[in-house]
Parts: sequence; C-alpha cells; structure tokens
Amino acid sequence: MTALIQLHHRIFGALEALAPALIPTLARLIFAGTLLIYYWNSGQTKLGEGILGFYNVDFGAYTQITPRLFEAAGYDPGQLGIMAHAMVVAGTIAEFVLPFLILIGFLTRLAALGMIGFVVAQSWVDIYGHGIGAEDIGRWFDGAPGSLILDQRAFWVFLLLVLVFRGAGPLSVDALLGRAQRAPR
Repeated sequence: MTALIQLHHRIFGALEALAPALIPTLARLIFAGTLLIYYWNSGQTKLGEGILGFYNVDFGAYTQITPRLFEAAGYDPGQLGIMAHAMVVAGTIAEFVLPFLILIGFLTRLAALGMIGFVVAQSWVDIYGHGIGAEDIGRWFDGAPGSLILDQRAFWVFLLLVLVFRGAGPLSVDALLGRAQRAPR
C-alpha cells in the first residue's frame, strides 16, 4: 500500500510542478476557443459604418446594451445623452480589446478583471434590460447545468479568475516582458 501511495505522490507531484505553466496557458487557450470569437462577433454587431465605427456605433448597439433606456428615449440615440453613448462605445470597444489582451497574454490580470466586470454587466442587462426568463437565468444545485446565466457564466467567470490569480503563463507577452525586465543589463 505504501508503494501505491508513493507512486500516487510522484505522479501527481510531477503534474503539480507543471501547474504554474500549464493552468494559465490552458485557461487562455480555452478562453480563445470558447469566448474570443463569441465576443468579437457580438462586438461586430455594434459597429457603425466606416473607420469611426467604434465611435459611431450602430443602432443595434443601444438596443443590446441599454435596452430600457433606449426604449424610454423613443429609440433615438440622440436623446440618451453623453453618458449612455460613452457606455455603449466603451462596451463595444471592450468586446474587442479585452479578449484580444487575454489572447496575447498582455495585461492579462487586468483584462481578465475587466472581462469579469463585463460578464456581470452583460448578465445584468440580459436579466433586467432584456427580461430573460427564470429558465435561462437558472439556479445552482438544481441538477440542470445548462442555464445561460448562473451556470454557463459561472464557468466563464471561474476561467477568468484563474487568469486573475495565476496570470497569463509562460507563453504570453506578460511573460516575455517580465523576462526582458529581469535580464541583466
């Protein structure tokens, strides 16, 4: 029995030694494979025409990000004011910039924190702005793990928390800059 326990400790000790490099790298890979294109596609639905499309966002950006405010303003973006416009522009830019930063591993911890805030805001807008139903909101510990908000987005946030706590890993711009900073001069 002692030999079996020692074998267990050797195998999993070796795996644990790989964890500092492997876990954040896999977290970024999983983010890229599951959420990167999701957010970029969502951001593209908000862009306006031309080179200033980030600033002159599409009509649909307001209906997606500020649905109740936009309805109260008679679906006229000019009636929303500068703060609502800034929020819509910032949200649109964030859907491109934050996932890209995570993809390349640059300012990863801050980008992951920003994405957590984005997911929370997105969920709040889905629930209170778009009025999604209880079935899509879901409940924890109900034996049905497929709800959009409490189940799926909990996994998204957990994945992002791995990046907040562990950083980007060795295959990242953050690591490259860290090595360059530590190099003797």
